[in-house]
Amino acid sequence: MAAKNTYDESKIKTLSSLEHIRLRTGMYIGRLGNGSNPDDGIYILLKEVLDNSIDEFIMGNGDRIDAMLQDNKVTVRDYGRGIPLGKVVECVSVINTGAKYNDEVFQFSVGLNGVGTKAVNALSEYFRVVSVRDGKYAEAVFERGVLKHEKQGDAKKGIKNGTLVEFIPDREIFGDYAFNLDFIEKRMWNYAYLNAGLTLTFNGASYISENGLLDLLNAEIGEETLYTIAHFKEAKLEFAFTHTNNYGETYFSFVNGQYTSDGGTHLSAFKEGLLKGINEYYRKNYKSEDVREGTCAAVAVKVQAPVFESQTKNKLGNVEVRSPIMKETQFAIDDWLRHNPDVAGAIEEKIIKNQKAHAEINNVTDKQIREAAKSVTLKIPKLKDCRYHVQDGEAGAESMIFITEGDSATGSMVGCRDVATQAIFSLRGKPENMYGRRKSALYENEELKNLTFSLGIQKDIEDLRYDKIVIATDADNDGFHIRNLVLTYFLLYFEEIVLRGHVYILETPLFRVRNKTTTRYCYSEASRDKELKALGAGAEVTRFKGLGEISPNEFGQFIHPRKEGESEDRGMHLTPVSIETLKNVPKVLQFYMGKNTPERRNFIVHHLASEIDA
Repeated sequence: MAAKNTYDESKIKTLSSLEHIRLRTGMYIGRLGNGSNPDDGIYILLKEVLDNSIDEFIMGNGDRIDAMLQDNKVTVRDYGRGIPLGKVVECVSVINTGAKYNDEVFQFSVGLNGVGTKAVNALSEYFRVVSVRDGKYAEAVFERGVLKHEKQGDAKKGIKNGTLVEFIPDREIFGDYAFNLDFIEKRMWNYAYLNAGLTLTFNGASYISENGLLDLLNAEIGEETLYTIAHFKEAKLEFAFTHTNNYGETYFSFVNGQYTSDGGTHLSAFKEGLLKGINEYYRKNYKSEDVREGTCAAVAVKVQAPVFESQTKNKLGNVEVRSPIMKETQFAIDDWLRHNPDVAGAIEEKIIKNQKAHAEINNVTDKQIREAAKSVTLKIPKLKDCRYHVQDGEAGAESMIFITEGDSATGSMVGCRDVATQAIFSLRGKPENMYGRRKSALYENEELKNLTFSLGIQKDIEDLRYDKIVIATDADNDGFHIRNLVLTYFLLYFEEIVLRGHVYILETPLFRVRNKTTTRYCYSEASRDKELKALGAGAEVTRFKGLGEISPNEFGQFIHPRKEGESEDRGMHLTPVSIETLKNVPKVLQFYMGKNTPERRNFIVHHLASEIDA
């Protein structure tokens, strides 16, 4: 019989703010990660520092922010007011300390809880802050949140007011991480689009926008628009929108400069205002799905006291903003249409086209949807569902579905999955290439129809049942082809799911290296060679060619989150599927999934030869 644990006063712990941040990091920055995902913690640290500088600009102080990354050391310099010199140490190290509780100083700030920079400090192996105000400066240096030294004095002649922050994310917390420059560049452009008149630099490159969200949409969709992009800007609301021939809806939403990937009340209010404004102008009662199909829009609002649903600030929760945003959007769109009658004709033509397409789809799906609604798990073959989904709140926050190929891989995963949060959908083979097909054809294809129902998105992507969609195929030619076919399905019909960061690729180890006492799993040839050398002459190598070759006991290590302290060869390795710009999607799909052109054949032959030679 197991010994009872004693629960008394001695077991009660009180942690300092520093200890709590380092022990419960996820509460402050959402996730850790190694830098392969744009939401990984190292980028959140950068964002927290940049947000403070952006807040200075928003309040009319400083029009330039310079950022650098060198050997994992991040440097951010702004030219705002600078932190009051006597409070420099407290503002970066003492929780619940800052000027953002004072509406006279910061009215439209992202960070309102006095935590952001303190978390950066606590989670950095090196952290330095320097504030310059009116010819004087104050400097403080920390290691893992502990103050090492500080000083004050006269600043060098000509040094402008402002704040400089340097930090190196702590490898004790983040492991073997690496910054992805593309992710940082995307973030810098978002800051530029949202802050017209601000000059940002990163490693010497400049990011400047004159037209705000209009520039964002032009960069994202290029010449794919059906009409001139509408652009509206007032003190607390800015939006731009247009239509394309793409399926689905695409939105970029922001609150006080923060990208809210999961939207929130401000985005819902914009959608409602868009519908009402269009219906008011045309004096019709068009359905929301007919108006919004093919919409591409960007929305930015300023909220005095934003309430986000998590520390990572991906979704706005303020209910009081809905009505004002909806009404202002409605009026602005109606007014814009009255001043642009040529565009008004193009919009109505698109709406009528959407009506016809939706009617065609509804004829196919109405009965199927009603049947599937009764019981998804019972009606869909090849789906091994999990117990909790996104709609179940916190219990389903980490829910995911693996899209696999074949029964052998499915069998390995079924035996080791977490039945509470991990579902499996097994493909029977290569799904149909849907490139160039109408959306109604999706529901005529049994397998893709079942996948759509499994995900719960047959009516609206907001009904997505899983937080993560993980494509798990073999690391061979057939596996890559199946992966491309599944990605085509998402990019053609449900691209916003990809845009919101819900789609991932499961990376499984290519090699197993072991001796009599130790087993290591390797995801590259370089890692294989390193482990062979480490394990000595008696080590043997196994090459994994397919998921079905991996036993359930082994597979369990590759689909469960990495535990604290485990090495890099353990735990789940996910690569997020991202879209750099929407305008590239049609070209990429045409090249890979269109007719087999000589260019594509030459590309495949060349790269296959390269792989063989390697």
